Order: sequence, then C-alpha cells, then structure tokens
Amino acid sequence: MKRALLAVVVCLCLTGPAAEARDPGRWVLTGASSIPTTYWQGLTSDPAERQVFFTGVFEGLWRTTPRLGQTAGVGAAIPADVKALEGYNHIGDPTWNRAGVVLPLECYDPGGGGNTCGTGSLGVADPATLAWRYYVKLDPLEIPKAMWAETSPDGKLVWTSSGDDLLAYRSSDLVASNAAPAAGPIRAARRLSGAVPPTGVTGAVFRSGRLLLAGERNGTYRVWAVDTASGKRRLELEMNVCGESEGLDAIPTLGGQLHWLIAPSDPGCTLTFGPTSALLHFTPRPGRERLRVKVISVKAATLPGRIKAKIRVTTRGGAPLAGAHVSFAGASVRTNRRGTATVWPPLELPGRFKALARKGGSYGLSRLVEVSIAPSG
Repeated sequence: MKRALLAVVVCLCLTGPAAEARDPGRWVLTGASSIPTTYWQGLTSDPAERQVFFTGVFEGLWRTTPRLGQTAGVGAAIPADVKALEGYNHIGDPTWNRAGVVLPLECYDPGGGGNTCGTGSLGVADPATLAWRYYVKLDPLEIPKAMWAETSPDGKLVWTSSGDDLLAYRSSDLVASNAAPAAGPIRAARRLSGAVPPTGVTGAVFRSGRLLLAGERNGTYRVWAVDTASGKRRLELEMNVCGESEGLDAIPTLGGQLHWLIAPSDPGCTLTFGPTSALLHFTPRPGRERLRVKVISVKAATLPGRIKAKIRVTTRGGAPLAGAHVSFAGASVRTNRRGTATVWPPLELPGRFKALARKGGSYGLSRLVEVSIAPSG
C-alpha cells in the first residue's frame, strides 16, 4: 500500500454539539480514530488484549492489533448454506468466548422490512483463521433476533437483550453438540426484566464487574452500567453527536480504556466524526480539571508511522508545570521544567486526539488535534 504524506490540522473545536450537562463526568474523551467503514457493527478483544475483532458492514469479520493495524478479514463470514436456510445476513456487536468469537445473528432488511425471519442465533468463528465453526439457535419464544452479545467476566454466561429485558445464555450451551440445524434452540438461563436502558442497546462490554450498554435515542448517546446481579443501572456517559451508535469494548490502547464505535450514518445532520466509521476513546476522569494543556505542534510523515507531538502544560494562572504526566494517542512522558513534553506515539490510522495531562489530583485536556492523510500527488 502506497504511503501518503500527512496533513496535520489543529481543530478549534468538536464538530457537533458538546456533551450535555446531564453527563455524570465519569469519563473523558481522549480521541477518535478514523477506522474503515467496514468496521461498522461492533468490536471485541481477546483476554490477552493482543487482538481486536470488528464486524460489519453487514456480515464481515475483521481482526486488528490493539492499535488498529488490520491482520485478517473475511467480507462474508456467514456461510451461504446458513444464509439460505435461516436467512441470516447481519452480524451485530460480537464477544470473545471460550468457544471462539461469538457472532450475534439476525435477518435484516435495510429497505425497511426489519427482522425478516423472526429468529436469532449465536454463531461461532475461529479467532485464528476467522473461519466459521457453527451456530446455535436461540429459542424464538424468548428472543426474535440477536443484535449483540457479551460474555460475563467469569466466562459462564453470554448476555444479550430481547425487548426491554436482558437475557443470559450459558456458555456451556454454545457447543458444537448444540449446533443448528441438527440441534434445537437453547433457552436463556437468566432474565433481567426491564433492565434494558431507555436508549436501547447497540453494543456492550463488561468492565469492573458491570455490564456497560451503549445506545442512542433522539440524538442523545448514552452508555449505562448495569449490575447483572440486581438489574440496577446508572448512567456512565452521555454525548450528543451525529452518527450511529454501535459496539463497545474495553482495552487499554490509543489513550483510552473504553472504546465506542460510531458508524457514519445519521440522516439530517453533519457527521461529527465522519466520513468513515470512528472509534471513540475514553479514559476514566483522573481528578479535577485544573490544568491547561495545549498541543504546540504535531509532525508526521507517513501512516502507519510515528507522530511527534509537542505539548505544553501550565497551571490555571499560566505558570509552566514541571513533572506532569502527559499522554497523547497512547504514548506518555513527563513535562520538563518549562512545562513542555514531546511524545512519539505510533499510529496505524488517522484520527483526532487530545493531550491529557495529570499531576496529583489535577488534570487537563487539550483541544482535539486532527491527524489526517493528505491527498496523494
């Protein structure tokens, strides 16, 4: 692939409305990677945090490094005979499981017909080859389609949703001996009635023992944390953006701990992070916002490649702050006595990133800085 020169532009502001005041302030946005549009529906990572798996646009399965360098891909992961028999043509937000990469399956008519077959299944793919292994049907009396899946921290359950309820299936049931069409559908082991948040669910991930659920309604994008023991939930973060809420994952990479996939579709508004899909990176709020952070310059030659970013950190009064911990796109260093630092993060894909500075119980964030590929020639 021919390398192109990079044009680096400092953004003066976010494209789109700022986060609403209802946001509880548990997380801060540290960046947004521009990822291929084929990474549309969702993502998951392996327990070793060495591989990330994306799904989309409808039935593709893709594997990348944690820094989003693609290592493998299958444009049509659902076998033709399964499509012909069941009608499945759509893979939702996936999950890692001891069985393999679990792919939630449904029938979807993009022309407005909705769910066309009335059944859902969980497919299983080989994480090493991305080859299809088998699929297990879910009882249609409990769930008409499978749009997302997430394995519990102990590996025993796989959660999804049906209507307003959260359902969990035993991982021990996702075995080849229960594979359809020879075997009948499996039933849920647990149901949390009314536990689905008001913004619905487009993707999920477990973090710190809680099930985080992403969704959107009327332009408001929210992530909720659900206690799967009780069904109680709390709001984790809220944003107003133009795009389509999709999957979630939790892995330390690119300056974030939590990552939210936003697909490039939302008629009637200008995409906040378009024109491709975007992976938003969040980190837990590290204290009180008392520092001022500015990206002085960003230099780069190619992608993939290393970015050189020079950053200045000061107090609110403008005094240089030495010894502050500064991170940018996953690379970190401490400021010198003049309050400046230079970081060299490796990037696979373009994106927009913020410099995050921390010292003691104080932190500060720069504006977003865009790193984009210039047109060749």
